[in-house]
Amino acid sequence: MPKHVSLISLLVVCGLWSMPKAVHAQALVPHTLQLDTAKLERQGLSLAQEAAQLGQFQQFELALPRARLASQLAPGNDKVWFLLGGLQLQTKNYDAAIASLNRAKTINPKNADVLFAIGSVNFQQKKYQAAIENYQAGLKLKPNEADGLFDLGNAYYMVGRLPDAIAQYNKAVAQDKKFWPAINNIGLISYEQGNVDQAIKQWQTAVSIEKQAAEPLLALAVALYTKGDRQQGLTLGENALRIDPRYANIDFLKENLWGNRLVADTQKFLELPRIQAALQQRQNSPTNREQN
Repeated sequence: MPKHVSLISLLVVCGLWSMPKAVHAQALVPHTLQLDTAKLERQGLSLAQEAAQLGQFQQFELALPRARLASQLAPGNDKVWFLLGGLQLQTKNYDAAIASLNRAKTINPKNADVLFAIGSVNFQQKKYQAAIENYQAGLKLKPNEADGLFDLGNAYYMVGRLPDAIAQYNKAVAQDKKFWPAINNIGLISYEQGNVDQAIKQWQTAVSIEKQAAEPLLALAVALYTKGDRQQGLTLGENALRIDPRYANIDFLKENLWGNRLVADTQKFLELPRIQAALQQRQNSPTNREQN
C-alpha cells in the first residue's frame, strides 16, 4: 500500500464511501463535508491496534500499511504517529521514522516515549550526541524509566564516556533489579578495562537472573576460558551457542557493543574444536533445519 492514500481510498477502507452508478458531481460535496471525523478516528485507532499486534509478531509488512492509514485517519493522535515511527524504526527506515516521531512530538511534547524513540533512531544512525540529548530529554519527563537509562548508558558507551555509561546502567538496575542487560554491559566495560574478575561477577549475576540469556553466558564462558577455567568455559560456551548461535557472528557481537578485547578473545574461543562441533551440531539440528 502506498504511503499517501487518497481521501476516497480512506473512505472506502472505512466503509463510509459508496460510489453509485449514476451520480451528479454536486452530490459528492455534501458527503465530503459531512464526514464523521469521530468515526474516522475510531477506525484509525482500531487499525493502529491491529498494527501494534502485528508488530509484536514482527509482521511488519502487514503492520506498516495499517499504521500509515491509522495516521491518516487519526492525524492528531500522538500515539498513532509513535506507533508508525516505531514500526519504521524496526524496518530501518530511519528518515521516515524521524518524520513520524517528530510529528508525534509536535502533537505531544510531553510524551517521553517519543523522545526515547527518537534517541533510538539517532543511535541506529550513529548520531550518538543527538541520541544522548533525546534520551536526556525523555528522562527529564520520566526519570525512573529503566529502558531510557539503559539506552542513555549505551550512547555514553559509544562516545567513550565510560564512567557515565556505568552510572546510567547502575541507575537502570536500581529501578529494576532484574534488568540483566544493564548488568551485562557493565561487564563489557569492565572486561575492556582489564578488570576481568569484576566482569565475571557481572555476567554471573546476569545469568542468574536470566538463564536463557545467551549474551552474558557466552561472555562469561570466554572470560573463564581465557582466565584458565577451560572446562567450565567450554561447557558454558556450548550452552550459550545452543541458545542463540547468532553470538558466533563477530559482527553481531560488535553490534551488541562487545569491545575489541572481548571480541579478540571470543574469536579464539569460537575456533576451538568443541565450540566448532557445538555450532555444527546446532546447525544440523532438526529444529534449525525446519527454521531454514
